[in-house]
Amino acid sequence: MPLILAMCVIVGILIGTFYANHFSGNRLNVINSGSNKLSNLLHIIDDQYVDTININDVVEKAIPQILAELDPHSVYITAKDAELASDDLKGSFYGIGIEFIINNDTISVQNVIAGGPAQKAGLLAGDKIVTIDGKPFVGKECTNEEAMHRLKGPDKSTVTVGIKRYGSKEVKNYTITRGEVKTKSISATYMLNEKTGYIRIKNFGENTYAEMLVSLAQLANEGFENLVIDLRDNTGGYLEAAVQMANEFLPKDRLIVYTQGRKSARQNYNSDGRGTYQHLPLVVLINENSASASEIFAGAMQDNDRATIVGRRSFGKGLVQQQIAFPDGSMVRLTIARYYTPSGRCIQKPYSAGETQDYEKDIVERYQHGEFFSKDSIKHEGPAYHTISGRTVYGGGGITPDIFIPEDTTDVTSYYRAASMTGLIMQFALTYTDENRLKLNSFREMQELADYLVKQNLVDKFATYADKHDLQRRNLMIQRSYNLLETHINSRIIYNVLDEQAWTEYLNQKDKAIKAALKVFLTHAAL
Repeated sequence: MPLILAMCVIVGILIGTFYANHFSGNRLNVINSGSNKLSNLLHIIDDQYVDTININDVVEKAIPQILAELDPHSVYITAKDAELASDDLKGSFYGIGIEFIINNDTISVQNVIAGGPAQKAGLLAGDKIVTIDGKPFVGKECTNEEAMHRLKGPDKSTVTVGIKRYGSKEVKNYTITRGEVKTKSISATYMLNEKTGYIRIKNFGENTYAEMLVSLAQLANEGFENLVIDLRDNTGGYLEAAVQMANEFLPKDRLIVYTQGRKSARQNYNSDGRGTYQHLPLVVLINENSASASEIFAGAMQDNDRATIVGRRSFGKGLVQQQIAFPDGSMVRLTIARYYTPSGRCIQKPYSAGETQDYEKDIVERYQHGEFFSKDSIKHEGPAYHTISGRTVYGGGGITPDIFIPEDTTDVTSYYRAASMTGLIMQFALTYTDENRLKLNSFREMQELADYLVKQNLVDKFATYADKHDLQRRNLMIQRSYNLLETHINSRIIYNVLDEQAWTEYLNQKDKAIKAALKVFLTHAAL
């Protein structure tokens, strides 16, 4: 009897242990014992969670949260967004070839790219797209992202858009065969004066260096002796493109930038001495939105004492991302290294893992701290570094310019801020362009169009328009901000009628950074 009882106890313990482990403990032991904790957790959720769930949706939501715990620039891009995320830097994409804005929950065509599919099909600037493939596309679902998803597509595929043209209530359908649409990194190339060339670069993509060589050749034909490279609001792109550009202006064996990380050995990028413009007087314009590859180029020019940097402190992105694709088309951009300017400074601004909101508020805090208005308000993190000639420079938070240009808020009023931030100026400019397109299209030159617009009393017309759209007319404020309002309104109309280069040329006429750059060349010439 004692033997039978002992056997029963042993069997009971074994059975109890089996069921206890099966329903609770064994899986947790597996999770805690290895490096596959996350995958095991997902397996348990999929196997035992109380409700039926789509485990792939859980993963899609979890990955961004995991990456956010690393740094602000390690990100996950879904398969749906992966192609769009790369198009700006590739130099081309497959689509219909228009530039548009969303105005009153409707796509308004700002520009039809010359030679593109939309132009061949008959679309015009000012057209409004109200249907796509027979389905209405207006209202809340009409967003930039959704519009691009629907209008872009494989080469030689077709899309039918329903168009409302100004002056007609009829919706007319156009079937467009998608094709390759070229995108450019350089949005403006022209002569500021008889001796000074100007190039504005929006980003650093696959074709940026080739585009720059074309721009330099154009300016050389016009006899330029000095050059301004405008990197304001350039959020960056490919490191290699910035290196190629810097190489064009540096003598042989100058360090351009180097990268280094925990698992990434130091890699130096040096000039090869083949650059054609090694001695050309150079000014580089930057501001608080110049980031990444923009800062690589500006830092290389500054540390090598090759150019004068003009503007405001740059963004401060000194992290290098590697793009890693998943089989489903999604991808991760993972930070694998930091980059350092020739003097050894990393210009990455401070951040705390998981605190992306604080990181994104940095620009606002700079503004509130007064940094946009006074160079003395700039806070430098970390030690001082030195350029080749021994000048002091700082890292730990962007590139500090050699010549500081404060933001001018002298004529800014609450009325002007409201007019700008609500989009009313852009809406008015688009409406005015549509209503006067026949006359406006007769102008081919920026200055000719600008001179015409000055005579049209557009600020008063805007005030009347804005008053009807819930922005009360404030005559004293309007008078104080008159020049700002006129410049903003006219520039948008010029953009609508001509192109981005004309828009840039118009705004540069009164730009204090441009004036400072021209003064640099005069000073150097006197020396």
